[in-house]
Formats: sequence, C-alpha cells, structure tokens
Amino acid sequence: MERLKTGRSLVPDLPLNQAEAERAVAIFNLLRLPDVPGQPTMAEAAGEWFRDIIRAAFGSLAPRPGPQGSEVMARHVAEVFTLVPKKNSKTTGGAGIVITAAIMNERPNAELLFVGPTQDIADLAFQQARGMIEADVEGYLQKRFHVREHIKTIEDRTNGAKIKIKTFDTSVMTGVKPVFVLVDELHEMSKRSYATRVVGQIRGGLLPNPEGLLVFITTQSDQPPAGVFRAELDYARGVRDGRITDRVKMLPILYEFPEAMQADEDRPWRDAANWPMVLPNLGLSINLDDLKTHYAQAREKGEAEERRWASQHLNIEIGLALHANRWRGADYWLAAADRSLTLDSLLDRSDVVTIGIDGGGLDDLLGLAVIGRCRVTRDWLLWTHAWCQRDVLELRKDIAERLTDFERAGDLTFCDDAVEDVKGVADLVERIWKAELLPAKDGIGLDPACVTAIIDEIVSRQIPDELLRATRQGAVSMQPAIHGAERKLKNGTLWHGGTDMMAWCVGNAKTEQRGNAVLITKEVAGKAKIDPLMAAFNAVQLMSLNPEPSVQYIEVDPGRELMHI
Repeated sequence: MERLKTGRSLVPDLPLNQAEAERAVAIFNLLRLPDVPGQPTMAEAAGEWFRDIIRAAFGSLAPRPGPQGSEVMARHVAEVFTLVPKKNSKTTGGAGIVITAAIMNERPNAELLFVGPTQDIADLAFQQARGMIEADVEGYLQKRFHVREHIKTIEDRTNGAKIKIKTFDTSVMTGVKPVFVLVDELHEMSKRSYATRVVGQIRGGLLPNPEGLLVFITTQSDQPPAGVFRAELDYARGVRDGRITDRVKMLPILYEFPEAMQADEDRPWRDAANWPMVLPNLGLSINLDDLKTHYAQAREKGEAEERRWASQHLNIEIGLALHANRWRGADYWLAAADRSLTLDSLLDRSDVVTIGIDGGGLDDLLGLAVIGRCRVTRDWLLWTHAWCQRDVLELRKDIAERLTDFERAGDLTFCDDAVEDVKGVADLVERIWKAELLPAKDGIGLDPACVTAIIDEIVSRQIPDELLRATRQGAVSMQPAIHGAERKLKNGTLWHGGTDMMAWCVGNAKTEQRGNAVLITKEVAGKAKIDPLMAAFNAVQLMSLNPEPSVQYIEVDPGRELMHI
C-alpha cells in the first residue's frame, strides 16, 4: 500500500543482469506509438511501471547447469502477472513487449505469441505491432521484420523467429513450443469453459525452453472473478503478500486498492484523490478530469453501472453482480458475510435449526440451506451447499469454470450417479436431526417439484414425517421469506458464510412484480442458477414460524455458557 500511495515501483529489488535489463528497456523506448499524432516513442508515452516490468522480465535471464555438464540460459522471473485498469496502454504496451522479446531472442526459429481474448483485440494488437515496425524512422525494424498481414504473423529475417497474433481458443497451442507468450485480458478468457485447459497448454508449451517467458496483462473482471482468472489472480496475490514462497517464478504487478479500501462501506475508492494509486499511466494515456466525468456519468446510472465502471477503470473487484431488477437483499448481502461461519459452528451456536431444499432436473443444481437461530443473540445463521451432476459441465459450458471454482471451495459437490446428490442431502438432514436441533415439526421445507426421491430417502432414515413440509412457491406465499430475509440482512440479524457460490446465486436472482407481490423464480432468473438461494428462502419460511427447540437450554454462568437439559 505504501508503494501504491507514493507512486513507487511495485517491482521489488531483484538480482538482475542490469546490462540485459537496460538493453531491453532501450529497445522498448525506441518503439513508437503508431496511432498517436507525432508518433511519440515509448520513452515518452509509456509509464516507468512498464519499463520496470521489462527490466525484471528480460534482466532475469541467467546461466544454470544443463544436461551433461552443459550450461543453459534460464529465467528466474518466468512469469509476470500484471493487473492494471483500462486505458493504461495494456494492449499497445503488450505489442511493444512482444517486439522487444523478438529482438532480444537468440533462439533460431523461435515462436512468440500474443494471445487476445477476441478477434478484435487480436487484430488491434497486430495493427499496433505492425504500426510500430512501420513507424521506425531509421528503417531498422522494416529491414529486420517481414509482416505477413493475411496470417497475422511477423517474421524475423535474421533468425527465422516468428511473432504470431492469435485469438484465444483450444487451437492456440497446436504445434507450438513458444519462447514467449503474452496473454491479454485473461478475465475475458476465463468466461470460456476451456480456459483453464488452454492456459495449462500454454505453460506446458513453454517448458521445453528454459528461457521461456509468460506475461499476463489484464484488467479486473466486470463480473465476480471466476475460473482461471480467479485462480491466477489469487496465486499472484499470494506471492505478493508473502503467503506463497516455494519455488516462485511469478512476478505479481497488481495495481489494485488494498482489500480494506475495497470492502470499506464508506468506499474510499470513490475519492478521486486515491485514484492515482492504481493508475500508473496517469498523465500519459489517462486524463484525471476525463475519468472524473465518466465516473459521474456511471454513478448517475445506478450502483450496477458504478460497480462495472469501477471494476474496469479502478480494478475494484466485484463481489456480487448487480442488475436493475435485482432482489433487494443483494444490496446488503456482502455486508452480512461472516467467513468464519461453517456448518459445525452454526450447529454449535444454535438452539433450533430449519432446513430448506430446492432442486430441479438433472441439468440443475440441488440446493440445501440450513438456518440456525443463535441461542445467545437470536440472530439467524445461514449455511448452504449444492450438488450438481457432472455432465452439467458439458451441458452448461458457459458456467462450467464457475461451478468448478465452487467445487474447489467445498461449497458444491459434483455427482457421478443419479442418486449421489439425494443421498448427500439426506446425510446432512439425518446429521442435524440426530443432533436434536430440528423442531418437533415443520423443520424441513421442500419445493414440492422434483423432490419425490429426496423425500423417500429422508423417510428411509426413520426421520419423522411431521418434520417435512411443502413450502409453497407462489407470489403471495414467498413474500414473507423474500421480504423477511432482505430486512434481516439490512438490520444485521442474518449472517451467512460469505461464499462465492451464494454471492453468485444472489447476483443471479431477478425479481418480477405480480400485482402487489414480488416474485423470484427460476423462470425469471433464466439460465443462471439460484437453487441454493431458493433453498434458503424455504428455510426462512420455516424459521419465520418461530419454532420451539426440541432441547431446552439453561444459563450456567455469567459468560453465557449454555447447557441443554
């Protein structure tokens, strides 16, 4: 944070080959912006932050022992992960890095890749690289490089190396063993179901070349981070914060506000005086007054647009997707998170528990929600879990990466047979029933649709029928749960575990006005999944009945220690 505040470099002191580092910077500085009047050099147009990255990347090449007593050149910094807001010349600077890498390269017939998330961005990168070559007033670059427009390739006439500009897809690494790869806008690529696999292929393709270099340059996502972008960002943060130290070869350059500033309810990131912390190209490609004007326009359009703007221009991470017809409880959801809350702690703290279950067909999630009433404060505590048939990953490729994230976090279970989810639900219900935390009746609320198998499995565990209750799903019937939950979220008496899965479900929830009632249904939400949230509403309906605990507690000391009798 101190480095961000004072505008100091985010690159730590590294044992670099200074001669090579400065040689790379000198090459980069001589390149010219092809689409700016006067075609200024990168020495004039690029911020020092970009040169810091180049020094670290190209100055970290050093000899190491090779096979049979030989010596090979290898990089100590083999990866760079750069998170920087829009309009900081990412794509243009990336094109400059690729050309610099080609000039620095000594491997004959090497391949260098610039990978863009879309055809438009890949085309822009190619035009920038070609334009830099054509803008060289000395003519050196035109003599060295042959631009082949039709196949988006730039050939180095001196050693046969090739710069290839590609769009991100499963064929990007076909027949390629590159020495350099730059991946632009990883957050856009992570929306594809195959993104994790392709990034893995890129890393695998670089392995045979010890001097290989992988550079990510990306903006924050305009949706809650997911998939490979989430994984790479979390790893980069772990390196930056010192939590990951074993055999690290990634250099994280993260222009983002500290978590406390992003989470603060007063939103200090709204103050334009703080913006220079995350805008390293301010005064070059970015004008602060223009940015203030655009922000004011975004804020006038509502919180959803303000968050989207802030994610792209200030790297504010979106924890919950908001939209115009959102459930009102979404506005208070993030503030009600208690990440220490687990199912075990919920059961330990509660005097009574209700369970909600909601599921659909085999292409849906099966959601289970547990609400416990704290025996000390009487606040409500919410825990959820979901199950999903594994073939949904193929049926719903647009959310496959996100579902995989939830499974890794322990909030979702993939099922390989048709009854695994049903048994999983029944196991949890049985555990809570045996803990004597369910009320005498109406403790398990189920959406009547698609629950026959679940009811059969629960009853087979000798759980009394009177505990089961069909929770009505109509517009009028759901009102107490929908409005009751949002009010308790706002007044701070409903807490949840702060999981990404539930934030996603809450962000997916859309409301529909029917007469005087507000309805949230799967039909309104469309293809997005909300089943765990609907399960929570089922549990809320039963907890709203103010059930009596089946076990009575007495206070045994002034510290509010309780024992049951």
